[in-house]
Amino acid sequence: MPKIKLDFSNKLITWYLHNKRDLPWRNTANPYHIWLSEIMLQQTRVLQGLPYYLKFIEAYPKVEDLATATEEEVLKNWQGLGYYSRARNLHATAKWISEEFNGVFPNNYQDLLKLKGVGDYTASAIASISFNQPEAVVDGNVYRVLSRVFGISTPINIGPGQKEFKKLAQQLIDTTQPGIYNQAIMEFGARYCVPQNPDCPNCIFNDSCIAFQQKKVAELPVKIKGKPVKKRYFNYLVILSENERTMLQQRLGKGIWHKLYEFPLIETSEEITLAVLKKLPQFQDFSKKLNIENISLFNEKPVVHKLSHQHLYTRFWIVETSEASESTIPISDVKNYAVPVLIENFVSEFFENY
Repeated sequence: MPKIKLDFSNKLITWYLHNKRDLPWRNTANPYHIWLSEIMLQQTRVLQGLPYYLKFIEAYPKVEDLATATEEEVLKNWQGLGYYSRARNLHATAKWISEEFNGVFPNNYQDLLKLKGVGDYTASAIASISFNQPEAVVDGNVYRVLSRVFGISTPINIGPGQKEFKKLAQQLIDTTQPGIYNQAIMEFGARYCVPQNPDCPNCIFNDSCIAFQQKKVAELPVKIKGKPVKKRYFNYLVILSENERTMLQQRLGKGIWHKLYEFPLIETSEEITLAVLKKLPQFQDFSKKLNIENISLFNEKPVVHKLSHQHLYTRFWIVETSEASESTIPISDVKNYAVPVLIENFVSEFFENY
């Protein structure tokens, strides 16, 4: 392993130093900035996450600034990035660090692991980049590189596989410059050893990559199939009153989009017609509160919003009324609420002239 380790890390770091992207979190060892970037880049591509990172750094230059913000403000700034539990955990952790540690981040892997929303990967990234500790990161990019180069077919989404890859990653890390090594292997996986059709003939590891030599690149890494995707059918009731008011409700139950706002929702087991909608008990209870004059369907074809384990087939019903109840808000205020990107896209299109 020693020679393989040296060759692997040297090649990787040399490639990285010549090919790395100039990203703002690579020009600092500030643990707040590293933590912020790593949380944002979970389940998110760099190009999508970068504008949010810059927005948060500007709005909250220090962890204490993030801590003093309201959760609703943080969710609004996070809007469109998805996986909103990350934003809630981010805010909770900022308050914890600010109140319990006077704004100073823990400086070691074990204590970083105790922070809300911080797992092995994020703790390893902060520990290595900010504090030069030899803690190897293992994310999707790392799984892909290691499984292919070393020909490992153990599934990456089961306990034994995760332990095997973590052990190998720990053996390979360059202990003299762990932060650079970790960023190098993640960058290589993200930009070169990509999921589909990597340029293997010109790869720096093509003389030793087992997957390339055995023509198994497309087969690795192995991942056991999870639960089948669930289909859900959302019917949003978009209230429009004569004095340009509408209605939003906050999602308070467990599940997706916790604490975000949306239009009144009726979920059904399949697509429905207007006649069926009117007969639903939820709609009848709702209609008792309003003097409904007209109902029309905005989109005949459902908007399909794909989440990790569920697909939402969504239609927006425009409900026109002459009365505005106390629970309504001016249409012009909708943009001030934190909403899922599904709702944001509809609002941008439908309310663009308000």
